[in-house]
Amino acid sequence: MRIVGLAAKTRLPTIYFQREAVVAGGLVSYGPDIVEMFRHAADFVDKILKGAKPGALPIERPTKIELAINLKTAKALGLTIPSALLARANEVIE
Repeated sequence: MRIVGLAAKTRLPTIYFQREAVVAGGLVSYGPDIVEMFRHAADFVDKILKGAKPGALPIERPTKIELAINLKTAKALGLTIPSALLARANEVIE
């Protein structure tokens, strides 16, 4: 991801929407579980293909939000992540 590389080059701490950015070297991500969102989308497609009217389907918000932290990036930036935040993280990359 280009933005991750630019943030690292300028030593800029960043937070992202998707976990994949943290895997690529970003500092932190906080956002919905994309896989779970695709599953819900598949359920909606199934209902529509079975005859449901799209306008009659309820609007849903993500129910699972994930926090991912990259400790390697934090160390490179000279940052210490509080233990309380690490304890809440769904994924910590070392």
